[in-house]
This record gives sequence, C-alpha cells and structure tokens, in this order.
Amino acid sequence: MKLIYSKIDPDKLLHIIHRFNEISDRTDVCPPEKFIQLATLKMDQGKTFKPHKHIFKDGEKEVIAQESWVVIQGSVKVILYDLDDQIIAEEVINKGDCSITFEGGHNYYILEDDTVVYEYKTGPYKGQALDKEFIND
Repeated sequence: MKLIYSKIDPDKLLHIIHRFNEISDRTDVCPPEKFIQLATLKMDQGKTFKPHKHIFKDGEKEVIAQESWVVIQGSVKVILYDLDDQIIAEEVINKGDCSITFEGGHNYYILEDDTVVYEYKTGPYKGQALDKEFIND
C-alpha cells in the first residue's frame, strides 16, 4: 500500500494506492476517521458472516467528497495532486488495484480500450457545482 502525504502539510494523508497483490486476510485500508472507508478481504470458500443491516447515525456537519477507483479491467494512469494543486504522484493502477483520494486533487488517464472501473464516492451527491473545483494544469 502506498500512502501519499501532502508536501504542504506533511501530516495530512491525501491519497492511497492499494494493489491487488497486497490483499491478504482483512485489511482496513482507510484510516477510521476518513469519510470513505475501504477494507480488503481475502476469504476461503465457506466463509460467512452474521446477517446484519446498517443503521442510521448522526453525520458530520461538514464533509468533503472522497473518492476511490477500482480497476475491473484494463489500466489507468492516476495523477494525484497536493493541496496547492501541484502534482505529487503519478501511478498506473491495473486490474484489481485501487486509488483512494481523501483530499487534494486527482485526474485519470485511461491507458487501454474497454477499461472498466468502479468509482465510489462519499455522498450524498448534490451536483457538480457543490462537489468539485477544477484544477488548471
């Protein structure tokens, strides 16, 4: 797992790159205080869980959209930005890999035809104008 911290605020975790080949047992990938949460689980046949449902709880007063891309097929170049909109990392993620952005910016460049990703983002989604600010690069 590659943890990418801000150069502006070195204690601030901005992005994570998690590789498919790093998955073993259960790993909580995201720190518990982040809005988006991700765990990886590698399980054997017959594993099960107690049936359950999730309950509503009080939310935060101020939130930021945090986003994750999981590559299902193909490959993607991920360009990651610091708090000052400067590029701090570029990574290629492949089938089974994922990127997570907590803060800072990101961009994606598709490297293969028929690339398929799952995009996860914290909600609720209230439209582009309230969700993002574009970076001039």
